[in-house]
Amino acid sequence: MTKTIIRKVVRAGADCRVDLQQVLGAPWQNEAGCQERSKGLARSFDLVVAAMALLATLPVMVLAAIAILVESKGKGPVFYFQTRVGCDGHTFSVIKFRSMRTDAEKNGAQWASDNDPRVTVVGAFLRKTRIDELPQFINVLRGEMSVVGPRPERPEFVSELSESIPHYDVRHMVKPGITGWAQVHYPYGASAQDSRNKLEYDLFYLQHSNLLLDLLVTLKTVRVCLLGVGAR
Repeated sequence: MTKTIIRKVVRAGADCRVDLQQVLGAPWQNEAGCQERSKGLARSFDLVVAAMALLATLPVMVLAAIAILVESKGKGPVFYFQTRVGCDGHTFSVIKFRSMRTDAEKNGAQWASDNDPRVTVVGAFLRKTRIDELPQFINVLRGEMSVVGPRPERPEFVSELSESIPHYDVRHMVKPGITGWAQVHYPYGASAQDSRNKLEYDLFYLQHSNLLLDLLVTLKTVRVCLLGVGAR
């Protein structure tokens, strides 16, 4: 069964998604819930990849921290902690390198956008290369995230999207990921329609979640980072 899914993924590529129109009004079931993915091979995969990634990218993260401090003249924090919705709807603090001005949200939560004026010069580079996401491997070691899964959103946006997009809450049946099936196939987007489109890819991942698919997404993510394309 797993080999059949992988063959389908390789053959169909970005077309591997679930059409929301076809599942409207139908109950959603998923066998690989939060508890299931917290044990066995899935958790082992997360721990090994997260530990190796942190060790391998430590020099890069040190340089990123220095660049942030130099740009802000030591007046702003290096890391950015933000509340996100995780597995089963529980919230946690996601860890990222700060890529925006310290007053970026003085007027409240806002969608990030391409060429966002709140992003600093160093922050723009960190975002383009995805270096700003590297500290989230700590979230993986803590068990709050997986390497692969739907990207976690902020509570404010989850409330808004859950009301307007059918099956949106299904994303919370598994741990959120640093990368995901949507992230390696859908271009950058930060609107409600973009979230709806990305959900179709997330639902495909939820239907077919397995270790081989996680490995495929991880390899595709490396390609996305090297080429500077894909979603965040």
